[in-house]
Amino acid sequence: MEITVIKGSINYIDDCEEALVNSELGKRYFSEKGKARKALEEGFNKNDIYVAIDNNNNCKGFVWVILNGIFHMHPYVHIIAVKSENRGQGIGKMLLKFIEDVYYKKYSKLFLVVSDFNPDAKRLYKDIGYSVIGDIPNLYRQGITECLMMKSKE
Repeated sequence: MEITVIKGSINYIDDCEEALVNSELGKRYFSEKGKARKALEEGFNKNDIYVAIDNNNNCKGFVWVILNGIFHMHPYVHIIAVKSENRGQGIGKMLLKFIEDVYYKKYSKLFLVVSDFNPDAKRLYKDIGYSVIGDIPNLYRQGITECLMMKSKE
């Protein structure tokens, strides 16, 4: 299966919503009906979302990057989600690699946070070069600690 990453369009919102609500992140932060869709509409309207598609234009996952999301000067990977049936196939890594290739042309650093309930994602980010900056308890939700991570352009 060949995967291509493209600038997202609202046409992919159903698949992106499915990927998000069926992830641990979605279950913890977007369980309220319609919340994920409303957030994704915002991301698509701001042209901040990229989608991974197969040869038949089927969306497999997405990444949402807020351009100046950290300190008003560095890109912030806000959400990355892959549809449950496509996890473990390297699509998340591919989405991150694409983002790095795009944003390192203009920026020297990328940031993201990963929740304490998602150790597999944290391990992935470390494996591809993200460094731990520090933990932020209760950032988005009481009782959940987020780990701020950064990757510098090589």
